[in-house]
Amino acid sequence: MSKRVAVVTGANKGIGLAIVKGLCKAGFKGDILLTARNEKLGQDAVAGLHSEGCKNVIFHQLDICDQGSSLKLKKFLEEKYGGLDVLINNAGIAFKNAAKEPFGEQAEVTMRTNFWGTLWVCYALLPILRPNARVVNVSSFVSKKSLDKCSPELQAQFRNKDLAEEELCLLMGQFVQAAQAGDHQAQGWPDTAYGTTKIGVTVLSRIQARVITETRPGDGILLNACCPGWVRTDMAGPNATKSPEEGAETPVYLAMLPEGAKEPHGQLVWDKTVQEW
Repeated sequence: MSKRVAVVTGANKGIGLAIVKGLCKAGFKGDILLTARNEKLGQDAVAGLHSEGCKNVIFHQLDICDQGSSLKLKKFLEEKYGGLDVLINNAGIAFKNAAKEPFGEQAEVTMRTNFWGTLWVCYALLPILRPNARVVNVSSFVSKKSLDKCSPELQAQFRNKDLAEEELCLLMGQFVQAAQAGDHQAQGWPDTAYGTTKIGVTVLSRIQARVITETRPGDGILLNACCPGWVRTDMAGPNATKSPEEGAETPVYLAMLPEGAKEPHGQLVWDKTVQEW
């Protein structure tokens, strides 16, 4: 049996770093790969964790917006571990409220990271999941609030249990095009790039879970989206209500669901509780 391994994306600071620390403290048996775009920031984060006693943390470079980078990570995992046991897709971005960039640009950049980047990591790594693997896509409660602001037609599409991944990708592309044309609200979209990308992440998780159930029914793999809450990070600012450690609690809980657990699966989970979608 190869050594177990977990991967956390965007993990050199904030919630990602707290998730790595949380996995370590929860007793994850195996190596934890802390990934980040910037090698120095990632190595520094690993050194800090080692000094706190988290000796099973290793750095691996990963830029989720670079499909080649995800494929390099896949090759490394296959050669060193023979598969993957835990994947936590945490990496994401949000423009500040005071950002000067045009909304269309904000929509494209945010979508590229939060939705397409997450999807590309999944394309690379979901095929090497071992039986009883756990996948956690970090979404947001903003996805639910943004869904409620969509037109009834869009809401129906996003809640459709049979929506295909290709259809979701088309919808995400349509939002960016509408945002660039300046008529996204007229087309029924909410006025938030971040929120719309997180609708994509939540719905993608529902689709991925359904496909895993269909294609690997006996393997015990669980895949969910989660909301860490409003967390004090560079993204959310200093006034948020939760510490990074508190924000990491739900992702770590989902990653450590015991073997034999049947649920949650394909859900949006917040404070360890399944949310209505």
